[in-house]
Amino acid sequence: MKQSPATPRIAFLGIGLMGKPMATRLLQAGYAVTVWNRTRAKSEELVSFGAVVQETAAEAVAEADIVITMLEAGPIVLQVIAAALPGLRSGALVVDMSSTRQSEAQDLYARLAEHGVRFIDAPVSGGVVGAQAGTLAIMAGGDARDFAEAEPVLSIMGRPTLVGPAGCGQIAKLCNQLIVGGTLNIVAEALLLAQAGGADPAAVRTAIRGGFAESRVLEVHGQRMLERNFMPGGQVMSQHKDLENVLIAASNAGLKLPVTELVTAHYQSLMNETPRADQSAVLLALEKGNAGLRLGDAPDQLP
Repeated sequence: MKQSPATPRIAFLGIGLMGKPMATRLLQAGYAVTVWNRTRAKSEELVSFGAVVQETAAEAVAEADIVITMLEAGPIVLQVIAAALPGLRSGALVVDMSSTRQSEAQDLYARLAEHGVRFIDAPVSGGVVGAQAGTLAIMAGGDARDFAEAEPVLSIMGRPTLVGPAGCGQIAKLCNQLIVGGTLNIVAEALLLAQAGGADPAAVRTAIRGGFAESRVLEVHGQRMLERNFMPGGQVMSQHKDLENVLIAASNAGLKLPVTELVTAHYQSLMNETPRADQSAVLLALEKGNAGLRLGDAPDQLP
């Protein structure tokens, strides 16, 4: 895409595991992108793609029409936006693609509005592979006109959908993580049951694919479990954080989610030993509770 006067200038804050491929896609699409990261060396990796690196968040956003944040958690998002605020232009649009609590997104919306800055929360699902391929599911909460402005940019990174007002993108992400986290546990249980019952778990996975049990989790993470490949795409600590936020949101809405409580406890049991392992490492928590049972005989691949 050729840069034109109508093309928005973008600042991208947070060049991590997800942020790097997302910002790279925007640069490859022809957008002018200024980047910032707490560890400058990570930002420098994008210079070869045409990125401009700034030393501070405020300097990075100074000329931006759209500011995208992709950071570790809500408190970090609030810190970075506070640091960037002196540089934000009135009328700029901040799109936070991090996973935060709904209340944090709503507070950020209100705080930025006081300074004449617009806000969309737009968390994603699809992991590093989805970020690299530009196939992320992007769940957006905000004003419809602001979403329409951001949509062409978001579409470079995946499939954006407006799900409601500010804060609702985070609710949609929590719904996604609830389903993913629960399904990961069920797939682990199914494969371990297959082996304990005398069947070939790899063959069982093949047999049930294409039926009602088929899912992306069974396809990708079922294979990871069979290979015991727990090198990170998504991480245990991220899944645990998201599930804790699910329970907080449920409590705020007056809901009790008993299955999610059990799934969250499984991830909690891994936080001390393997927090940076892939989320499919929930298999390890299941094996801990079933002494003497282990899926396959491959060595564990752990970060």
